[in-house]
Amino acid sequence: MKKALFIFFLFVGIATQAQDKKTTEKPQIVETACGECQFGMKGKSCDLAVRIDGKPYFVDGTTIDEHGDAHAEDGFCNKIRKASVTGKVVNNRFKATSFTLIKEQ
Repeated sequence: MKKALFIFFLFVGIATQAQDKKTTEKPQIVETACGECQFGMKGKSCDLAVRIDGKPYFVDGTTIDEHGDAHAEDGFCNKIRKASVTGKVVNNRFKATSFTLIKEQ
């Protein structure tokens, strides 16, 4: 009987570990800008950052230059914008899996 229970739990454990664990990240709306120019972060040059729950993080997965001229009137160095993002904070940096700038109205 003990062997049967052991084999049963072993099978259940293996079956649950073998399942595909896809994680779906929900997009969230965040503030985004140049970390140095707008969020007062320490850095060496103009770098893209997001502010989540009041805390700024530099972004990995996209760059400031991929979203237009950072020094334009509505660029990240001159204005805080909104973006729809997915990703997670790892080692105090935001690892973006998607980053879509929201057009201003």
